[in-house]
Amino acid sequence: MSANRTCWQCAQSIGASLFCPHCKSLQPPPSGYYTLFGLDRKLNLNTNELQQRFYDLSRQLHPDRFMRKSEAERQYSLDASSILNDAYRALKDPVKRAQYVLSQEGFEIGEQRSKDVPPELLEEVFELNMALEEMRSGDDSARPQLESAQNNFTNTLNEVDRQLEAQFRTYDESSNREVLTRIRGTLNRRKYIQNLLDEVQDQLAVGAQ
Repeated sequence: MSANRTCWQCAQSIGASLFCPHCKSLQPPPSGYYTLFGLDRKLNLNTNELQQRFYDLSRQLHPDRFMRKSEAERQYSLDASSILNDAYRALKDPVKRAQYVLSQEGFEIGEQRSKDVPPELLEEVFELNMALEEMRSGDDSARPQLESAQNNFTNTLNEVDRQLEAQFRTYDESSNREVLTRIRGTLNRRKYIQNLLDEVQDQLAVGAQ
């Protein structure tokens, strides 16, 4: 949000405030999630602080508080509340937060493609697919293999999350674009592993019925 803004109502300088310090009118909300929350764009966030800011802003911006205000302020309230909810859902989740920052920096965030299998998982994925086919055909003998795969993928996800935390710290300290490139690669790997885990859990659930 520009620090040189003027109030739409009284034309006084308002800086980055959501409310005009002079006439108290609600201003057009920023589209940027971090700006709306009044936070620096960091990948490591204090989620308790984020939650408290969300509750505070939700009360300040709730449409019911603007029922008797001007049409402009009523609309700004609706717009701000919508952006606020989207922003909170994105920023409270580390993966979605990283995806948001990547998108803001111009990185393409697309669907995971089958050809993007992490090299170290190629053999495991091949064996997993065979076990899944056996389970789908009614052969329950593959269940122990799938349960083992479930544990392995869960442990791998935890390891990837620790790697992301370290990369987040590195980016926050340096704002280096190369770090974002590495983060995008880690997110792609994480998404692939999560998809595998979901598939295994779904098949185990079906087989248990």
